[in-house]
Amino acid sequence: MYDEDDLSLLDVEVELESPLDKMEPLTAESEVPKPDPEEMLPLLEHPQPQQRMLAARAFCDVEDARAIPHLISLLTDTCPLVRVSAAYGLGRNPSPDAVKPLITLLERDWNGYVRKGVVWALGNCRDRRCLAPLADTLKTDISAVRLWAASSLAQMAQIGYETVVGAIPPLIEALVQDPVAPVRSNSAWAIGQLCRELPSNIVYATAIDALIQAFAEDKDLGVREDTKAALLGVGDPRGLQLIETLEQEGWF
Repeated sequence: MYDEDDLSLLDVEVELESPLDKMEPLTAESEVPKPDPEEMLPLLEHPQPQQRMLAARAFCDVEDARAIPHLISLLTDTCPLVRVSAAYGLGRNPSPDAVKPLITLLERDWNGYVRKGVVWALGNCRDRRCLAPLADTLKTDISAVRLWAASSLAQMAQIGYETVVGAIPPLIEALVQDPVAPVRSNSAWAIGQLCRELPSNIVYATAIDALIQAFAEDKDLGVREDTKAALLGVGDPRGLQLIETLEQEGWF
């Protein structure tokens, strides 16, 4: 779906970050006062991209429904930093009205950082419309975006049984087949989160089988550890028994 030579694609470790990841958070914990929404709202329509970006980023830390229409509008801004800031802002201020514009941006935006922010926002929207685009992203996008798509699919646990059932197959596929270990790890974590919402049925059993397989066979130690944590979190008897047996045999 996306060219691996995309200008937004960096090496694997750097790629897993966004420019916003390295910015100091605008939170009380950082001893910086939160921005005043009354000051930030007008700046969302400022003619200078830098001001629009800073205003949109302010709403990554401030919840104010008045910003939502402006943030949705900024998803089509010509500046990618404005678009990614708007996406993160909508992740903090989720709205059903933002779901369709976010999905459209995910399908069309060339910039991996923007798509990563959109995926995070879609997960926070907790809307069943997000399932299909997140599942497709987990299969087709660059690794940094796939990584967050797996995590966002875990949010389907907040929607309902049918959505959880729909999220399990793409996560199992990523856990078994994705070439990037962190994506497999996040898929294992997400499966564990979703399994907690499932009854003991065929879907649940298939998901546990996939976790057990990855725990026993994945060549990456980090993936095995994260899969183990997922199995422990679910508390499935088969998984717990396998972990105990392998530990007794000195497998670790």
